[in-house]
Amino acid sequence: MTSIPQDVIKPNRAIFLLQMVFALLLFMFSIDMLTVSMLQLNSDIARDILQSTNNPFVGLFIGLLMTALIQSSSTVTAMIVAVVASGNLSLMQAVPLVMGANIGTTITSTLVSFSFIMKKGEFKKALSAGVIHDIFNIITVIILFPLEMYFGFLSNAASYLTHTFFDSSNHDATRYQYNVIFTRPATTWIVSKINIPIIGLILSVLLVFGAIKLLSETVFKTFVSGNFKKVSKHIFKNPGIAFVYGVFFTAAVQSSTVTTSLIVPAVANRKVSLIKAFPFIIGANLGTTITAVIAAIYKTEAAISIAIVHILFNLLGAIIIMPFPSIRNIPVKIATFLGTESVRTRFIGFAYILLTFFIIPFLLIYFNKNEDVRQSHHQSKPEVKTEISVDK
Repeated sequence: MTSIPQDVIKPNRAIFLLQMVFALLLFMFSIDMLTVSMLQLNSDIARDILQSTNNPFVGLFIGLLMTALIQSSSTVTAMIVAVVASGNLSLMQAVPLVMGANIGTTITSTLVSFSFIMKKGEFKKALSAGVIHDIFNIITVIILFPLEMYFGFLSNAASYLTHTFFDSSNHDATRYQYNVIFTRPATTWIVSKINIPIIGLILSVLLVFGAIKLLSETVFKTFVSGNFKKVSKHIFKNPGIAFVYGVFFTAAVQSSTVTTSLIVPAVANRKVSLIKAFPFIIGANLGTTITAVIAAIYKTEAAISIAIVHILFNLLGAIIIMPFPSIRNIPVKIATFLGTESVRTRFIGFAYILLTFFIIPFLLIYFNKNEDVRQSHHQSKPEVKTEISVDK
């Protein structure tokens, strides 16, 4: 048996690496372009929606729906910070919106799984990996939402920590940006050149799906290499190590969307089992809260408090689910069941996305739109103009 010359293998590895980097950059760029396009199209409407209700249950679904549409929980959180900083929304009213944003941001990894829809075996595992992030956040919301609604658990804890550890006396509350991906200057320039938000939106949606397809293919090629097998054995050696890698890798790229989307092809191609990948995803969910450091730099009380809410939500979710294998297996079993059923009936996968991220939130918001509107609050507080930046 003739061996493959080393000078042939090395260029191939270099090409795969370049393709991987390009696919990742294109994916991040397309998501950011979608964010900027959506903001230019509907930023004023979005801000009005955020401050339209006192109902925490509806607030939860507003955060979910807006994040699913904009594809960035950080951007939605920036809007929430601005509205809270203006005095038009209390921290307690903002917490359900942040919880909803945590669920809404998980739609991307679920969409990545649909790039395997033509391959029955891979699709089952891919969808399971895609939805497990959703399920983790939904379970965390089920546990923490009632505690917040009845006792103000997260909002009171965040207020206490903000006033105890941070000096928020000097700040500009009217202008705040929670987190900006490094591609923002390029995406802002392109969207401004297009100058028609709806065209920019359509182009960015096409780019997102193209990037997802390219990313899936290049990641698969990378997984075939012997180097990945060695690295993956170390990363996924045990739940604790996988969790820590998930935290640090996501903190580095500042996007849990990117991290979890990379895991989907790995699980689909049987390079990593779902049960081993899940702690990595939990870590990714916590790692994305690194933006709290950015919030602290701005020293706005609203920014710091909401960042702390974000950290507490993800940290408590990890503490509840990570240490106990029996509890950790619950989301894995639910995700596996959804993956199995979606292979039997492909419609179930699409129905899950439409119902969870769009139809149910929209219907609940619509039928409760006139309930408990904060007229008295608007009368008691002067209107403060808030500005949400998308160009830095």
